[in-house]
Amino acid sequence: MTDPKAFDEYAPATSRATCVLHPTQGNEAVKGTITFTQTSGGVLIEASVSGLTPGLHGFHVHEWGDLDCTDGLCTGGHFNPTGDAHGGPDSASRHLGDFGNLEADAYGNAGYRRVDRHIKLQGPHGIIGRGIVVHAAADDFETQPTGNAGARLATGVIGAAKPQ
Repeated sequence: MTDPKAFDEYAPATSRATCVLHPTQGNEAVKGTITFTQTSGGVLIEASVSGLTPGLHGFHVHEWGDLDCTDGLCTGGHFNPTGDAHGGPDSASRHLGDFGNLEADAYGNAGYRRVDRHIKLQGPHGIIGRGIVVHAAADDFETQPTGNAGARLATGVIGAAKPQ
């Protein structure tokens, strides 16, 4: 088994990452892009997702950037290298991958923009190479360990982006 920390030896140093969401089986309308930009205050997360049902949808970084399954389950659980309980993005205790919810409008479009002070692009808390999942239901921020966010509608892999 390869040491997951060894990935950083080969990963290019970057201040940006990107993820293209692909729909899971039966959810062909759900698509989107997410960018991650290192800032002095943390990592700026910006997402644009379409094809959702109106309302809230859980949105998380998952352990693995593995998209080799039709239901998104091969991405594993929420990214949680600190071993904390599940929570919201502003909770004192949370998985590093807990980003909260996307809110889709009446047309199924959702945007997201926030600076996260806990995640990193690389290193032990690094998200490059991990998966992103958009869920069918709202994250309730309480149910352990998933937030009861339901099925996986779309998944993607976070990759290092070309410097601007």
